[in-house]
Amino acid sequence: MANALVISAAAAVDLVSAINWYEGQEPGLGEAFIRAFRACADGIVRHPDLHPVVRGKIRRALVRRFPYQVFYRAEESRVVVLTVFHSSLNPTRLQRRLRGS
Repeated sequence: MANALVISAAAAVDLVSAINWYEGQEPGLGEAFIRAFRACADGIVRHPDLHPVVRGKIRRALVRRFPYQVFYRAEESRVVVLTVFHSSLNPTRLQRRLRGS
C-alpha cells in the first residue's frame, strides 16, 4: 500500500491551470475542483490498485464532478501523479505525456 502522494511538476501545472480556469468561470469553483481532486487523490493513496491500468504500470482515476482524469503510478511506498488531464483534450497529447513516464 502506498503511503505518500507525490505530484509531478507536470501534474502541478495541470492543477494550477484547472483551478485558475474554474475560478475564472465562477468564484469558488476552483476551490471545489481542488477539493474534488484531493478526494480522488486520497482514494488513490488508500487503494492504489483499485483503478484500471491504462499503460504499463500507469493507472487512471476519475475526478468526481469535473471532467478530469488523474494518471498515476503506484510505487512501493508512494503514488506519483503524472498528469491531471481534461477528458476533452486530444488523446494524442495524453499519449505523448505518458510516453515519457
